[in-house]
Amino acid sequence: PLADDKMVISTGIGSKKGRAVIAREMEMAETQLSIMAMVDAPANMKRPQHLAAWAKSSGKAHGYKVKVLDKKACEKEGLGALLAVNRGSEDEARFIIMEYKGKGVPKKTGPIVIIGKGITFDTGGVSIKPSTNLHLMKSDMGGAAATFGAMEAAARLQLPVHLIGIVPSTDNSVDALSYKPSDVVTGHSGKTIEIIDTDAEGRLVMSDGLSYATKYFKPEVLIDIATLTGSAVRTFGYECAAIMSKNEELVSSFRAAGDACGERVWPLPVWDEYMAGLNSDVADIKNYSGRPVNGAIDAFKFLEFFTEDHPAFIHFDIAGVAIKAGPYAKDRQATGFGMRLFVEWLEQR
Repeated sequence: PLADDKMVISTGIGSKKGRAVIAREMEMAETQLSIMAMVDAPANMKRPQHLAAWAKSSGKAHGYKVKVLDKKACEKEGLGALLAVNRGSEDEARFIIMEYKGKGVPKKTGPIVIIGKGITFDTGGVSIKPSTNLHLMKSDMGGAAATFGAMEAAARLQLPVHLIGIVPSTDNSVDALSYKPSDVVTGHSGKTIEIIDTDAEGRLVMSDGLSYATKYFKPEVLIDIATLTGSAVRTFGYECAAIMSKNEELVSSFRAAGDACGERVWPLPVWDEYMAGLNSDVADIKNYSGRPVNGAIDAFKFLEFFTEDHPAFIHFDIAGVAIKAGPYAKDRQATGFGMRLFVEWLEQR
């Protein structure tokens, strides 16, 4: 108390702990603003090669490894689902692999792997979308942005984790060469996929990412994140992301992390009975059940099929939270959802 009964409130800025908190937040904010700008960018200014360039630049600046597979390398690797979606595009696909390994990581522990959907624009393909709000499909790489953000933030904060990010990237366009409903494609896993709906393309490119991750990295935790389904939006609106996993401990830990950082998530059921809608007469699996219900769960069951029954697989559908109405945009703006959630979860571990 002062003589005139006024109070002096210390912000803690001058303390060592206070300076550390501010420095951490500055690192996080710079990365989040960068990925938000990426999501907000027009589709013709963020093609797959631009996403790859962003990752290379970030990796060089912040000390993590980046490897990019071009179309020829994707063909050699057998990334058939990604290449099928890419057939209608004027831009070749890119498959981006990033790796950060902090100090103090146990040698016998597998990495945490995040696969982010990198569809730079989604017309729906031959199963074309309605024109209403089609311009917002420039945001269909929100999962890629979250993955990029988590990688850069982990490196900038020097977290003691082994983190791998994978972004399969292409647009989904309409052309004489576009893949079509009834096509059967073979993905990286060697499993065949009957195409029912070309607008269910995100799960296709991520199936190759999941297969690649399980083959080469033996992950301790396997994560994917995507602006995947209108079903998730109709279920939860714009307040939280949908999460799905058979690992209840993993679900609980992400719910706690989401509550702590303000990026909330809520689970949907993942019972095997939902798999029946994806059974195919001509392939190992359909990419879409054709049912107008439980679409977000269908997508999870499809992705789960390519995880080799990984015991710690979790799926995030961020379709309702990657872009939102806000104070700084006349239409909608990117949120950067996912980056802070992953960093909070990593730090809580």
